[in-house]
Amino acid sequence: MDWKLFGATFAAVFIAELGDKTQFVAIAAGAGAQRMLEIWLAVVLALALAGTLGVVAGRALGAVLDPNVMRYISAVMFFGVGIWVLLSGRG
Repeated sequence: MDWKLFGATFAAVFIAELGDKTQFVAIAAGAGAQRMLEIWLAVVLALALAGTLGVVAGRALGAVLDPNVMRYISAVMFFGVGIWVLLSGRG
């Protein structure tokens, strides 16, 4: 296993998820739950599935696009969604 790649990916995803809407949903669900195991399991499985879809899509796109092009496309999409959220008042 490439521990440097693992560590960099883990750190990037962990930091990106802190304070994210997903975390706030997990906090809200956990606050009202009598049993935390179901909430924890649902959050972990949902994030695992979403992450899996991202990795699979990235792998498929990486087979046809240069990784540097993928980075630029991702950045443009990230900023595009941010601008859309700001302009639509959904933030």
